[in-house]
Amino acid sequence: MTTKNLTNAITDCVKRGDRAFIPYMMAGDGGLETLKKNILFLQEAGVTAIELGIPFSDPVADGPVIQEAGERALAKGATLRTVLAELASFKDEVIVPLVIMTYLNPVLRYGIDRFATDCHNSGISGLIVPDMPHEESDLLRHALAESDIALIPLVSLTSPPERVEKITAAAEGFVYAVTVNGITGVRDGFGDNLAGHLKQLKAVSPVPVLAGFGISTPEQVLSIGALADGVIVGSAIVDALHRNDLTKVHALVTASKKEIYS
Repeated sequence: MTTKNLTNAITDCVKRGDRAFIPYMMAGDGGLETLKKNILFLQEAGVTAIELGIPFSDPVADGPVIQEAGERALAKGATLRTVLAELASFKDEVIVPLVIMTYLNPVLRYGIDRFATDCHNSGISGLIVPDMPHEESDLLRHALAESDIALIPLVSLTSPPERVEKITAAAEGFVYAVTVNGITGVRDGFGDNLAGHLKQLKAVSPVPVLAGFGISTPEQVLSIGALADGVIVGSAIVDALHRNDLTKVHALVTASKKEIYS
């Protein structure tokens, strides 16, 4: 996989009339032995790409569902290193782009160059680091570029226009548009400024714009997906996989398809 493949996977969805659907799953929740099974299940369900969370002891952007999943994964021995090694063992079976979501501390501890190389060797197409500000992104950008891995930025609802333009100008893969002020987790509704926020991002971004945080129902996938190029669903997917509620996962993915939009 390459940076271009990640962007193309999303734009191909939009060209077909679908919206991109990227589920987030906690790598190692249920044990590393479940990683392959869950990835191949999501792939078969028709997702556009998969975001893999790396368990971390201080997940400042995550709500309770993902925090608890991280704790379960840590208790099972999942780490950045063990997750990448496990991914490498079956990467030839994965045809959708994989995106790693990790905090900066594990990457620094791993070693940036070694991390980029191991991500490449494990078939990773993109990286999200929620606690790394744009001003510090050059810390990773060169090493990732050498491995052709997209550094995906997050843009918040409170980012002023000049900052939005600066962040999107350097965006790779896609722009992660945060839909709420706060941590991840299920939401009953979203602010009145969300539509304008997504419209602004789409107007200036050279890559697709995907909305995430708080999206948890097929209805929200449909309504928010209509405002962007696609959606990212986290807590609802993590909870469904934990409870083995595969019907719920299929319902969320189906809501992104053109048959629903038309």
